[in-house]
Formats: sequence, C-alpha cells, structure tokens
Amino acid sequence: MAKLIYANNMSLDGYVEDESGKFDWFPIDDEVFAAHTDLLRSAGTFLYGRRLYEAMSVWETDPAFAEQSDLMAEFVKVWKAASKVVYSSTLTDVATLDTRIERQFDAASIREMKAAATSNLTVGGAQVASAAFNAGLVDECELFVLPIVVGGGKPALSRGVRAELELLDEHRFRNGVVRLRYRVLT
Repeated sequence: MAKLIYANNMSLDGYVEDESGKFDWFPIDDEVFAAHTDLLRSAGTFLYGRRLYEAMSVWETDPAFAEQSDLMAEFVKVWKAASKVVYSSTLTDVATLDTRIERQFDAASIREMKAAATSNLTVGGAQVASAAFNAGLVDECELFVLPIVVGGGKPALSRGVRAELELLDEHRFRNGVVRLRYRVLT
C-alpha cells in the first residue's frame, strides 16, 4: 500500500502562513528546492486544499517557471506528472491537467487511493492535512523547518490532533532549513 505523506514548509514557530496569509518568507535555495523536487518525485498523487492548489498550479500554467533554470524545469516536470485532487467547496474548474475537484474530504476514498496506488501520495494544505490526520490516514510527515519566527498565522499541524511520531531522518541544509521526516505511529 502506498503511503500518504504530509509535506510542508513551516516557520520555526510552526506556521505555514503568517498572520497576513503570506508565505514569501521561505529562504529556499537550490539545495532545498532539489530536496522538495525529490520528495514530490516519490508521489504519483497530490492532495491539495484550494488555496495551495491555486498557488502551485502556476508550475503548470506559467511556462516562464520552467525556463528559469534546470532545477525549476525538473520541478515542473515532476509536478505535471502527478495527478492532483483538490478539496474545495467553492472551486468551479481547474487550470491544470490530470486534476479533479472533490467537494468534501472523504477518508474512505483516500484509503482506496492508497490501496490502489503504485506510488506515494502527498497531502498539502493545512485544512486538508488536518482532516487526513483526524482520519488516521497520514503515514509520514516531511517538514521543512525554516529559520524564521513569524509570530502567528496558519499552523502547519492541526490543533486538537494527537499523534505519536518516530523520527526517521533529519537533514540540515546550508541555509539553515532543517528537514524532519517522521513516521506516524498507530
């Protein structure tokens, strides 16, 4: 069975967005960018909330990204190769190929996806990830902890969910970002 991996960037104090809803404070360099690409390469399906999908869809809809560097071109290739499921009650259409909208989060459907998948699935977006944690669907967390404190905003991990974790791997990047990979214990 494929794993469902919660993957996200977060500030040292645990936020994916600051109080203004911005996330432009990520100090992503080539080394971190390549690690993100490798993580996404392991997945055949990305589960997104609407806001994260809209932010990520530019990797397919704006050809200028792929023209910036070989690293970005590779990320575009990896992102386009995966199927996307967007959980949204308001989105009416999608701008990317191999993408479908689901009106509500359905744990049974995701269990079926995991059972049928030949590669891992990732979940991104704080609300969708919270629903996945609450349903006991998340197998691993891969968090990129950024060397910044933003003081508030949207938390990276769900409030009210308790999960025991086992550290599988850690990596410190030259720019101060730390990648932590955990298994969720059942």
